[in-house]
Amino acid sequence: MPAPGNLTVLGLMSGTSLDGVDLALCHFKEQSCAYTYEILKTRTFPYPYYLREKLEDAIQIDPGDLHQLDQELGSYYAGLIREFLTDSKVKPDLISSHGHTILHQPDKGITMQIGDGKVMATKTGITVINDFRSQDVSKGGQGAPLVPIGDRDLFGEHDMCLNLGGIANVSYDRAGQRIGCDISPCNMALNTVASWINIEFDDKGQLASEGKPDKDLVDRLNALEYYTIPPPKSLGKEWFVRRFLPEIRQTEISIRDLLSTINVHISDQVAAFINGQPGKGSHILVTGGGTYNENLVGLLQNKCNAELLIPDEQLIDFKEAIIFAYLGFLKHQERDNVLASCTGASSDTSAGIINQPN
Repeated sequence: MPAPGNLTVLGLMSGTSLDGVDLALCHFKEQSCAYTYEILKTRTFPYPYYLREKLEDAIQIDPGDLHQLDQELGSYYAGLIREFLTDSKVKPDLISSHGHTILHQPDKGITMQIGDGKVMATKTGITVINDFRSQDVSKGGQGAPLVPIGDRDLFGEHDMCLNLGGIANVSYDRAGQRIGCDISPCNMALNTVASWINIEFDDKGQLASEGKPDKDLVDRLNALEYYTIPPPKSLGKEWFVRRFLPEIRQTEISIRDLLSTINVHISDQVAAFINGQPGKGSHILVTGGGTYNENLVGLLQNKCNAELLIPDEQLIDFKEAIIFAYLGFLKHQERDNVLASCTGASSDTSAGIINQPN
């Protein structure tokens, strides 16, 4: 293993929108108390239909089947990693895996990201670090968001970092502390509605641009209690199913109008949050799959008192996988990688479980 401040890490990210598994092979260096990174290779693997269905329904399965799915997903991830590294000249010193979140109820002390790290380590022959949320939740934290430390250390030149993934989340500095939280559902909601007409997503927000927002539904969504709670706070699929989905299921408007309505709602919440931060937001780095939603980004540009900076596609698609690689890098150095200022925990944490290969 090379020196702690000089490490090659493979980051693995699977988001709530289930649009695929992102892999980012990165090299990290520490120089004069600052961190730099180099992206060596990236790739997204779409989930096969059978596995995507299992993950969508995982919240409802019994503990025995859940353990089996945990191991199955770990084996699947290991296969992707072996394929990803087949023609790579550089091999990772370790793998840092977000896994896939199926349970997240931090108010009850519950969070679970599956994709068995021990199975992954055994099948790849590489050390795997996973389960980055549990220790923070045990300290009374939300176990989320996890990316703000990477936003601070790797992308600190930006006033804010906004991720438009399955969930829209943001991080920024305030009074010397990094603050971050989940703002609202994003692609999780839009892709769910798209699936009702048998498409995976609304490409570039085209269908939404052809629709007309329903003002009454926008008002009902904007009135959901979560939006009145100050940070730290986080969202999971359970909240989406219990609170958000019933509101959009009971409407009788067209799919185009519903997509348009949800885009307006997301942009309302994101803009309200950003504009509500005093002295912040002169320029915002925007990443995640929602960045390709031209309808949503156009609404945000009109509503936000800030410049939205859209980077190259590699950073749009893989920023979170890069940051999860960075979390593993910090864990390897036994440094804190989850910030209590973002999660509400009693203290910062050097989070993650280290799984050595047999």
